[in-house]
Amino acid sequence: QVQVAESGGGSVQAGGSLRLSCAASGRPLSSYGMGWFRQAPGKERDFVAAISWSSGDTTVSDSVKGRFTISSDNSKNTIFLQMNSLKPEDTAVYYCNGDLRRTYYSGDFVPDRGAWGQGTQVTVTS
Repeated sequence: QVQVAESGGGSVQAGGSLRLSCAASGRPLSSYGMGWFRQAPGKERDFVAAISWSSGDTTVSDSVKGRFTISSDNSKNTIFLQMNSLKPEDTAVYYCNGDLRRTYYSGDFVPDRGAWGQGTQVTVTS
């Protein structure tokens, strides 16, 4: 199973920016790509963004569209999440997943259970 390690979280005031990084130990052949999810206290873990290894196509959730950008360095099996114009509601633990699959009909992203990182805290103060 692929292992990942996130970095780059922290505390920032509303309107500020942070950049998260996630390095993977490898790239499963059948994997669509990697992505970011987040989990706020008392809530479920939600999809934030994903990037395809093969095409570089990116997908971001509506809640962060226009503010967050996902990118990758394929040579290092590393992805990044540039977060701009941060809002207090962006406060959460951000998790990277190193092995995403994508369903054929719905296009939903399905993270591999064993490919989660430890998470990194992002706190946005008003």
